[in-house]
Amino acid sequence: MADKIKFVFAVALLIAGIAGYYQLAEQALVVRVLLVLAGMGAGALVAWFTEPGKQFFAFAQESMVETRRVIWPTGRETWQTTLVVFGLVVVMGLFLWLVDWGFLVIVQRLMGRAD
Repeated sequence: MADKIKFVFAVALLIAGIAGYYQLAEQALVVRVLLVLAGMGAGALVAWFTEPGKQFFAFAQESMVETRRVIWPTGRETWQTTLVVFGLVVVMGLFLWLVDWGFLVIVQRLMGRAD
């Protein structure tokens, strides 16, 4: 039950930051954005102390560790893959255009409108 109350309080802090953005419309944009960021930060801080919040932050840390383990493609591999994808898109586009044109010819002949 305490976690639910903390979570509701965290959401209320976020909403307060967003509401402050609109309430202070005459203030500088920087002040309004900082208010929203403060609401987000305060809400995240309160959410951190809930059990689901702790699980989320542990998951996020594990995800960061896992991201470092990934073997990312080199620039050359990225370009090669991109070119292959673009090439296949062009080939499929031509194929579908030919199929569409073929169906158009067939339908025109069946309807007796062939030129």
